[in-house]
Amino acid sequence: MHSEQDTAQLNLDEEAARYGERAAQEPSARAEFVELCLPLAHRLAHRYRGRGEPFADLEQVARLGLVKAVDRYDAERGSFTAFAVITILGELRKHFRDRTWGVRAPRRLQDLVVQIRHAGSDLTNTLSRAPSNTELADRLHTTTDEVDKAMLSAAGYTLLSLNAPVTSPGSGGGTAERGDLIGEVDGDLTAIDDRLTIQSLLDRLPERERRILILRFYGNLTQVEIAQRCGISQMHVSRLLSKTLTWLRHAMLSDTPPHWGDVDEPAMGAPRLRVTTTPAGGGTLTVALGGEVDRDCAGELRQAILNGLARRPNTLHLDMSAVPFIDAAGVSALVSGYQEARRAAVEFRLRGTQPHVRRILDVARVPYM
Repeated sequence: MHSEQDTAQLNLDEEAARYGERAAQEPSARAEFVELCLPLAHRLAHRYRGRGEPFADLEQVARLGLVKAVDRYDAERGSFTAFAVITILGELRKHFRDRTWGVRAPRRLQDLVVQIRHAGSDLTNTLSRAPSNTELADRLHTTTDEVDKAMLSAAGYTLLSLNAPVTSPGSGGGTAERGDLIGEVDGDLTAIDDRLTIQSLLDRLPERERRILILRFYGNLTQVEIAQRCGISQMHVSRLLSKTLTWLRHAMLSDTPPHWGDVDEPAMGAPRLRVTTTPAGGGTLTVALGGEVDRDCAGELRQAILNGLARRPNTLHLDMSAVPFIDAAGVSALVSGYQEARRAAVEFRLRGTQPHVRRILDVARVPYM
């Protein structure tokens, strides 16, 4: 004796056979057969009732699945009812997978979420407690990392509206929107203009000064470590840092930033080259220098040598005992002075060079005493 469900299945399969015979001759046969099968779509949609989706939407999805089953059914492949059930349930699952997630997760994680729910229920009954992620992973033959990702993705299925009213702790029992309670004022927003200005100003700095700033404030190196990397003295690093930071402050506060080459060093707090000229007997003139010689004061060194040669001595001694550093621009000024002395038939000698300066002169092949 067949049950009521078996009888209904047999009836649908019989109607499907009749529909196959009438479909080619009667255009209305398709609509009549679909209408006859609507109770089947209703029963299958009812299985998913109470899962957060309106039943009317679920029934609509099931009916669309039924139409697909009718159009795709091939009588030679078996029972229509079995084929229709598989097709309709597939459409319902696809609807939940593709339409109901607030945040779309990969399909493998969506499927794993469903498996975790079933496995979690079974393990809870068996262990009399909630299973751990490791136990869930062992049950599902996957990794703990995949279980963690799936459980995190499950939180994206249903989202909370930022406009939902909630009771604010500081409102004396009043209500506010959820979005009003999330986040805080970002104090860094006020610094955006300054950061953009600083970025454009850094592009105007010479490469050496820009590198020193990076090593000091991003590399967290001391001035001694920076001096070793750049091949200059610690005193020179200190002076360059002071000059660069002062220039940046002046440029930030002015509408038209000063050109780096137009910076007045005394106004920037950096010492200029000290030059002292002392005549001696026998036609000898001594020019004593004090301070570091770099491109900012190389012109002063060149002018000091020319001024000494203009006095037409027989010998010009350049005393560099108080010069702890000299860069390429300073060396170029020395070479230029040496060439001018040769043209003027004046003996040109360097005296008192310090070890660090001496190494630079050796590389540049500048003679010294």
